[in-house]
Amino acid sequence: MPTGTPSPLQRDASQPLAGQLAERYAQRIRERLLLPGARLPSVRDCARQHGVSPHTVVAAYDQLQAAGLVEARRQRGFFVRETRPPATTARAARPASALPRQAPVDATALIRGMFEADAARSPGLGTLPADWLDPTLLQSALRRLSSDTAVQMSYGDPSGDERLRVALSQRLADLGIHAGPAQILTTNGATHALDLLIRTQLQPGDAVLVDDPGWSVIFARLTQAGIRLLPVPRGPAGPDLAVLAALAAQHAPRAYLTVSVLHNPTGHSLDLATAHQLLRLADEHDFLVIEDDSYGFLAPEHLPRLAALDGLRRVVYVGGFSKVLTPAWRVGYLAAAPERLTALTDTKLLDGLTSSPVLERAVALCLEQGRLRRHAQRLRERLGAARQRVAALAARQGFQWATPPDGLFGWLDTGVDTERLAQPLLDAGWLTAPGALFSATRRPGSLMRVNMATSLDPAFWRQLRACVDELQRRPAPG
Repeated sequence: MPTGTPSPLQRDASQPLAGQLAERYAQRIRERLLLPGARLPSVRDCARQHGVSPHTVVAAYDQLQAAGLVEARRQRGFFVRETRPPATTARAARPASALPRQAPVDATALIRGMFEADAARSPGLGTLPADWLDPTLLQSALRRLSSDTAVQMSYGDPSGDERLRVALSQRLADLGIHAGPAQILTTNGATHALDLLIRTQLQPGDAVLVDDPGWSVIFARLTQAGIRLLPVPRGPAGPDLAVLAALAAQHAPRAYLTVSVLHNPTGHSLDLATAHQLLRLADEHDFLVIEDDSYGFLAPEHLPRLAALDGLRRVVYVGGFSKVLTPAWRVGYLAAAPERLTALTDTKLLDGLTSSPVLERAVALCLEQGRLRRHAQRLRERLGAARQRVAALAARQGFQWATPPDGLFGWLDTGVDTERLAQPLLDAGWLTAPGALFSATRRPGSLMRVNMATSLDPAFWRQLRACVDELQRRPAPG
């Protein structure tokens, strides 16, 4: 378990303490252990951690600033600047276990941390822990396909396995979304479906409305594609429609990318009145609505989906199975109006020819037999019990939720800047997801996403309380 205790500076070395401290942070920046946008510890915190005077820390930070590695932001502190890493670094020569862990500062860092983390000590995890899933369901489906050479020895249909698209058509009908198999395109996970939509429906320079808070991976993908983000505040009932209308009138967005059910990170779901008004604004301002329902299997079927209300006229619906089957099976899909599918299928072909016919047929079997539906029902019941336990643990330590949690996530108010909070928690062995990661503008705040399935250990809540109390005793960074 990482301790987070830095090795002491050498007081008898020829290099001054300020120079040693500056070189220590410079090495972390060069090795991408501190990524662009990461905030350095406050002067007082850094002095305490390294056993030096605040004057020494100020001198070290000045050297880093002079070298162009960090920048000072008024009233906030020192932050790592964007730099181009060298072709080779010292990191390759060091064992991974010897590297100090850094709290996540962006979407990539959070995902990397999730891959490396122990789920039992990862309240910031974005998925269910492995022991909540059902490996026998997957193994049974694969065994049934072991002798099906037609599936195993072909590229498959560019649109996706036909049996899966038929089963998905029935699944969507249960949600009130009427889409025939010809209106469904399978993908390598829901994220791939979103990527296809970005590449075929949008152009660099376009403006796109996004939920704020929202999923930072989508912010990063849109920004990489040259898209301008228009953040829309997200509340318990859905987006702030007044803000959305004003942004739409001013910027003429091409699309709105949203999660209508069990929103990540807040757990909110769209209410019916807001959904109707949102679709009216989409018609009035002529923008596409991309509805990401990645967590849909964890939600009751009766919750309103925009695609059901719109009939896939202006809405494109995106779903997947990684959250309830296994993250290893990258099987997703989208449902859209027929006139949109040709371009999307062409992009999929250029991207990787087809998606896996074996995995898609296995998912089709899980759907056809009703086993996936029963598995999802068990997960919903287990999550319900977990939410009650987590709510009790949070209340016992004096914490409150921004709104009552639902689904997999809760949006917790810690009372302190969660970017500052993330590092001492990680030093104690707990990976968390600070709220700034879910802000399109990286706005700091006191909110944190909490995974209901991986936050059941009372030790985490005691540690959280201790770290919050410690931060509240310290002055805010200047």
